[in-house]
Amino acid sequence: MTKLKNCLKSLLNPFKFNSSKGKLGEEDMETIAAREQKQFSFDALASATKDFHLTHKLGEGGFGPVYKGKLDDGREIAVKKLSHSSNQGKKEFTNEAKLLSRVQHRNVVNLLGYCAHGVEKLLVYEYVANESLDKLLFKSDKRQLLDWNRRYDILIGIARGLLYLHEDSHNCIIHRDIKASNILLDDKWVPKIADFGMARLFPEDQTHVNTRVAGTNGYMAPEYVMHGHLSVKADVFSFGVLVLELISGQRNSTFSQQHAEAQNLLDWAYKLHKKNRSPEIMDPVLASSAAAEQVKTCVHIGLLCTQGDPQLRPDMRRIVVLLSKKTCSLEEPTRPGVPGSRYRRARRPAGMSSTAGTSDTARTFGESDSRPFDSSSNANTATASTSAHTIPRLDPHGKRPMES
Repeated sequence: MTKLKNCLKSLLNPFKFNSSKGKLGEEDMETIAAREQKQFSFDALASATKDFHLTHKLGEGGFGPVYKGKLDDGREIAVKKLSHSSNQGKKEFTNEAKLLSRVQHRNVVNLLGYCAHGVEKLLVYEYVANESLDKLLFKSDKRQLLDWNRRYDILIGIARGLLYLHEDSHNCIIHRDIKASNILLDDKWVPKIADFGMARLFPEDQTHVNTRVAGTNGYMAPEYVMHGHLSVKADVFSFGVLVLELISGQRNSTFSQQHAEAQNLLDWAYKLHKKNRSPEIMDPVLASSAAAEQVKTCVHIGLLCTQGDPQLRPDMRRIVVLLSKKTCSLEEPTRPGVPGSRYRRARRPAGMSSTAGTSDTARTFGESDSRPFDSSSNANTATASTSAHTIPRLDPHGKRPMES
């Protein structure tokens, strides 16, 4: 038992977080690990992955390789192995272990346990059979697997997962990197939010925190990119982008290269919406399966989520309700926000209940072609200051912001 505590202590030592809901400290984590038997032996994981054989490798993540394995009890697992040379990866690895240890939801990837064996540190997840969403959605030869009903169910699942993280988990968690490659699909096409390396615990008594920017270009909210203002509404913005990507089958980050008349996917959707032609953004492969009115409603919800003013964006609870209704009355969205744009704080239309940042508020395992941006090696540390942050330059290839 002493050895188990020492292993967990070395793994979780960097994290100390105080909240009015309680403390998520080492002692809590040790108790949880002991009670839930989340500790795996290195030998068991080596055996499950055939000594981390190359044929079992699923890919290379931000902090090291990921392997598929099978435990003696028959469970299939995915094992994230921390690279010895990755300093930033170590922070993300430990952050993920801490945050997911007390998280359990159908639409959030399940952390089965962890292993600290000398210099070796590993996270053990349930194995998710289908590929990450981006590998299906943005590949022309696989897109037809995602008919409209399946895409709609995926949207609802992601929304429910985010609602759980924002309002129903032990502490409010902001993911900070919601995107197609961080959504895993199981054998029943149930979506699971993954990759919590950049996620943040959010103090419930604050409307936002100021933090260094970390995320993926094309999905980040403008107030976050420009000023480092982080709230749950940053996740809502990312979700809105994902909604429009699921409907159109196109990446927001590369959209402007295909459509000269629009600045990006959000701009195109907004212009068509204003002309009452929003179904035109629909992926052509959906023509035989989609319901036009349902598509229009989803486009409308996506545009409400991506408004420039975070106060005007709905919270995830309202989004889940809207997606669950057959018909609903929605206020008109304002223009989508983009980094560098300014917005005038507007009055909320009647009927809106959301407030900014309140509690209303690859296979990612191996995903590396769209590495998230981190403005600092200390991106997981927030401050309560109100000072503005340096605006990052945008990568001309649309992958991520770059430090000046």
